[in-house]
Amino acid sequence: MSNLLKNIARFILFILIQVFILNRVPPLHQFIVPYLYFLFILWLPFTINRVLLLGIAFTFGLTLDYFTGTLGLHAAPCVLIAYLRPFILNFIIRQESNEISYNEPSIKSMGFTLYALYVALLTFIHHFYLVVIEWLQFGDILYLLGKVLASTAVSLLLIGIAEMLMYRKGTFRTNAG
Repeated sequence: MSNLLKNIARFILFILIQVFILNRVPPLHQFIVPYLYFLFILWLPFTINRVLLLGIAFTFGLTLDYFTGTLGLHAAPCVLIAYLRPFILNFIIRQESNEISYNEPSIKSMGFTLYALYVALLTFIHHFYLVVIEWLQFGDILYLLGKVLASTAVSLLLIGIAEMLMYRKGTFRTNAG
């Protein structure tokens, strides 16, 4: 399957899982909201153009916002993590190992520790920004941090399950062309 078709299928799959499964789960607690949809952005290829990455993230977030009736609430954090993703990847992956020619971020391409750090950082940033936008007040900072940390923990658990269920074969980039 080509990268384009694979990413279109992921786009649709992550939207459907978030809208029809995770958004229908009753709140587990006042702090915990399960989010998995943004994993689509984290799994996009290393070599994607930054402008295209931002456009895809905006479209993806706006599509989710359309289904949830919250225009802009999910699009903004998606664009933020898409903007920060190349910087975090360049910071985490040393330049020498960047020449390892895998196509997309995964445990196989980055190693467990670096991949876990990559996912954890962007998950925390996504959730923090989402909760701040949703809440729009800093009255009780402990509530804000509790909600961000609890949602991040649940999302990381869901990402771990998704990594086990959705086997992603480590594909190599080619230098042809």
